[in-house]
Amino acid sequence: MIGRHLIADLQDAQRLTDVTHVEACLIAAAAATGATLLEVRLHSFGPGQGVTGVAMLAESHISIHTWPEHGTACVDIFLCAKTQDLQAGLDAIVALLDAEVAGCTVVERRFGR
Repeated sequence: MIGRHLIADLQDAQRLTDVTHVEACLIAAAAATGATLLEVRLHSFGPGQGVTGVAMLAESHISIHTWPEHGTACVDIFLCAKTQDLQAGLDAIVALLDAEVAGCTVVERRFGR
């Protein structure tokens, strides 16, 4: 196994247009997983619109895409170290967005056969 990839859909989320808050979510998630944060990049689609962001990690990435008009966000956490806690990263984002998890899948990523 080269890594684990968590994909989650959040519902009833708050502050989905707030770029600064979404950035704080990514930073908190990286810290909660135990990963090494390299850089955070964000894009707001304008007033009242969603935000897309990615935390680039030494160990891979955490990304989020928000749809405030639906109260939803999609979260993607990919980490390559077995000691890092994917669930803790998701929990940090869920708590900061005051959201509920509508669905979550974890995939083991592998090279070759």
